[in-house]
Amino acid sequence: MVMDVRYYDVIGFGDEVPGVLAVISAAREYRRRTKLYPRVLLMSKGSSQEGIGGHLVRGGLAYLDRSQISPELKQSLNLDTFGSPPAIYKEFLQKSGVTKIALDAGKASAALKQMLLQAGVDILSNVEIQSVKKEGQKIASITTSRGTVYVGKQFIDATVNAELAQAAGVRKLQGFETFGLPNSELAVTLVFETQGLSARRLKELDYTYLKRFTNLADSEAQNFLLSAADKDAQLAEKLRREMIDTRGNLKTLWGENDYIDVRSPALSVAYHSFRGRKLSFSETGMILDLGNIAILPNDRLSWNALLFAVTASEAEALARSGSKPTANMKKEISFLAAWLRSLGATSVTTASELYIRHAGNVTGVVEPLTGAQMLLGGVPANEALGTFSYYFDIRGGIQGLDEKANSLGWFKSMLFKKPTFNIGIRHALIKNVPNLAVVSPCSGFEGFACSAGRIVEFNVAVGQGVGIAAINALLNNKTLAEVSNREVRQVLAETGQLPRIFGVANNADGMLLAQFENLVTSDAIA
Repeated sequence: MVMDVRYYDVIGFGDEVPGVLAVISAAREYRRRTKLYPRVLLMSKGSSQEGIGGHLVRGGLAYLDRSQISPELKQSLNLDTFGSPPAIYKEFLQKSGVTKIALDAGKASAALKQMLLQAGVDILSNVEIQSVKKEGQKIASITTSRGTVYVGKQFIDATVNAELAQAAGVRKLQGFETFGLPNSELAVTLVFETQGLSARRLKELDYTYLKRFTNLADSEAQNFLLSAADKDAQLAEKLRREMIDTRGNLKTLWGENDYIDVRSPALSVAYHSFRGRKLSFSETGMILDLGNIAILPNDRLSWNALLFAVTASEAEALARSGSKPTANMKKEISFLAAWLRSLGATSVTTASELYIRHAGNVTGVVEPLTGAQMLLGGVPANEALGTFSYYFDIRGGIQGLDEKANSLGWFKSMLFKKPTFNIGIRHALIKNVPNLAVVSPCSGFEGFACSAGRIVEFNVAVGQGVGIAAINALLNNKTLAEVSNREVRQVLAETGQLPRIFGVANNADGMLLAQFENLVTSDAIA
């Protein structure tokens, strides 16, 4: 039997946006250095007919999490709203028609396909790994379930669960095993889109709910509130307090032209009362959370709001099976759609894939990245590839973390400040599989780092760097793991792509978080 063998220089596995932009970055760098077209392949588990771009496209996550620069820093350094994003990310957003926050999935997929085509990258969709062949420590080839063998020199894994890395024998910590919580995992979201319910109408509804739920004399509204709390008077009071800010004002919706931030649980109370299901994520494993809503053309609103609890093994299984929503999740959407139609929506549609925030972390990277290192400013400024700022966002919580901390004698707050940190690539490079990088929430993060490091914009900066590093390794006959941040930075500087660098060392909070991470991690390893 004649084997079907294809040869490539760089193979990317997983079409999440950071992975797509990583292979584009590699292809462009190869062409710049050699004047030849590269042999670069992008493998996707998903269907290209449903779009290229992972959870931002097939998962429908239209509300982009952007770098959150403090007003003081913006003013003192004269920075733009979102700081200084990676050059290739700015290009992608511009080609996708993004104003600030809202990303239209169709436009994003079209932009990525155009960029891939122009860079000369081949695309293969609906890929399942049958096996990975190694020569020594390095990956030599991937055999797909169709029996085709793809030989490569450098490999980039952009899947949320590091599926290629796992197939190549890289050890992955399940869930938050780094904290000794291998069964705990961040919630997943099924993004849904409404049409016919305008942003203006939603703001009016939210304001009406707020006024009524905070008015103790409105007995009908108080009954609805008590129903959402499943007759738990303390929870009802807590929810009521969360509708008013510290100055006594109602927490109305915030937003601009292309996005809305839901600040109070008023809409959540209204839905959970309608649904007859307690507004308590820890008890029910489902919640209509405070939504991040992207405003799209034609009265379309894209909601990142519906959370489902999953264990670490469930997150892994969902990622492996194409991130498809379960029957229970679809059932919940049917109730939600009925409620939204009662408010004026003419249609309610769901994304074809789930937004899986996190599914463990690989070990054995060149330089692991901790939350404390982020708070201390990240990599040194003279080797930084960019700067990113984001809260340690554990949406839905990490089950068992508070109890774990208390059992170890930690009674201080675990609400750490937002890090503003310089970016490198060494946490993505695998030491024992030296021609492989993992560019995703599953990279070599430890402690709280993955909760900021899981964000797409950050991983695009890493991916752009890894793409350049792959070509540096290829042309200099060395491995990815041997490429330094400085080598990548030099290319970014030479090509006019180096963003501004402004990492902030928050020493007090950084040392405090280091204490916490060391305490919990050492107990987990013991």
